[in-house]
Amino acid sequence: MTNLFKSIKVGKLHLEHRVAMAPLTRSRSAQPGNVPSAMNVEYYRQRASAALIITEATQISQQGQGYAWTPGIYTDEQVQGWRAVSDAVHREGGHIFLQLWHVGRVSHPIFQPDGALPVAPSALPVNGKTFIIDDEGNGVWGDVPVPQELSIEGIRKIIADYRQAARNAISAGMDGVEIHAGNGYLLDQFINSSSNHRRDEYGGSIENRARILIEVVAAVTEEVGAENVGVRLTPMGRFMGMNDETPEATFGHVVRELNRFGLAYLHLVEPAMVGVVKDEQFDPRWDAIIAQLRGEFSGVLMLAGGYDRVTAEQALADGRGDIIAFGRPFIANPDLPVRLKHGYSLNEGFPASYFGGSEQGYIDYPTYAEV
Repeated sequence: MTNLFKSIKVGKLHLEHRVAMAPLTRSRSAQPGNVPSAMNVEYYRQRASAALIITEATQISQQGQGYAWTPGIYTDEQVQGWRAVSDAVHREGGHIFLQLWHVGRVSHPIFQPDGALPVAPSALPVNGKTFIIDDEGNGVWGDVPVPQELSIEGIRKIIADYRQAARNAISAGMDGVEIHAGNGYLLDQFINSSSNHRRDEYGGSIENRARILIEVVAAVTEEVGAENVGVRLTPMGRFMGMNDETPEATFGHVVRELNRFGLAYLHLVEPAMVGVVKDEQFDPRWDAIIAQLRGEFSGVLMLAGGYDRVTAEQALADGRGDIIAFGRPFIANPDLPVRLKHGYSLNEGFPASYFGGSEQGYIDYPTYAEV
């Protein structure tokens, strides 16, 4: 038996293998209201053979949205939509965590309450674009404006939103939640020194910059139980202008703090990708940092970032991680675990259909048996 197909316990779940489905933004929620639809139900049902599905990033509030047609988990309609998804996955014998998301400054006034500026740790510009809706109702890439700095009251409201979103996710039948604290979004913006220039208790020192994440984790684990919670980090990630002056110290502190909670897992994204683009210039310190964080965290470690069958098997054999999350291969291969287990060829994806659109390039990829 290969390492990828050995069972493992994650929180309260017993997983039959170690091929997880990474969170994948697809921008296909039903409108109005950013509600998961029957098409989304079918998409996740098709991929229920993953050891653990982590849903696409799901905004915890209207303020947390940054891209067109992404789903939420803050209205009754959204909760019911996600309930249909979780029921379908469970009927197929699968397991599913919902990823909780606040994009912070990576947004646009078109998504914000009352057309306000997006919020961030500091009012700093970001060299990036987000997926917005033009006057004709089409999805287009638009510039991100300079955000407004969050007040202490605003931070506390966001922490409360995370708590409520976690409660809603469990009400929607999810097996657990993953707190998205990476990829240049709000919690990552607080952690990294390049995007956090605050001078209060949420800025300056490493302990202060990590404070909001730890408070969010405390609130969410208190609400739904630590065994039902994972956290995603992207140490050394460069997406949306992220950079930290002392990544070893910063993320070492973060992981030590997270280790105290007894989480279901820690999810680290290796710097092989920047968004959906292969990154050939990632920092060579990454290998040392992941080894450091592997040593700092005593629980289950999930890794993601451009893995294939060979590199995934090697990472598990080396003790680099315990579970491998696959992203883009799951888009085009709903039966990816079967294909990896037997060495079957993989379907090629269609990047033009990754974000937004219809059933084409979403739920029409064939399984190997169908081919």
